[in-house]
Amino acid sequence: MKSTNISTSLSDEDLVRAIVKTNDTLWFEVLYDRYATLVYNKCLSFSKDEDEAKDLTQDVFLKLFVKLSSFKGTSKFSTWLYAFTYNHCVNYVTRNTAKKIEKQSVDHYDIESITDDHYDEDFSQMKVDKLKDALNLISPDEKMILLLKYQDFLTIKEIESVLGIGESAVKMRIKRAKEKLLTEYNNL
Repeated sequence: MKSTNISTSLSDEDLVRAIVKTNDTLWFEVLYDRYATLVYNKCLSFSKDEDEAKDLTQDVFLKLFVKLSSFKGTSKFSTWLYAFTYNHCVNYVTRNTAKKIEKQSVDHYDIESITDDHYDEDFSQMKVDKLKDALNLISPDEKMILLLKYQDFLTIKEIESVLGIGESAVKMRIKRAKEKLLTEYNNL
């Protein structure tokens, strides 16, 4: 119990280093307690089923325990965990073609560029229910980048770190995802 008391006062990054060094499952439990709800909510946004989201959450944390040593500390742990969770969920959706969200995936790479200001204005005027429906009609990758930006309020720099791509690629993916979302939204 002493390690648990000590670990609750540690930063995420220090806690991760301690877990990697010792493989102490009690310390990992502290990390789990800090982030289980967040990870579950992200998984639920992809699965739409509570039991499936619980299973995905367990999968994320099992993989996380094994992969913790790959956290290099170049971003905040929470940012890295977002990416880890999103990647797991996107991979899950991709593997399960029977899932509704997978059936509705659309390739966004052929959409022509349109000025960003026009879309930002339209984007902020969407109705919530209709927006949720439109989000279910775009690909998991498009949904992920929009949620990182507009739900999780990550900066372009943080999204760069999460996705491991450059600034211009992040901006282009956000722009294309917004364009696709607006198209789907307006078609509803």
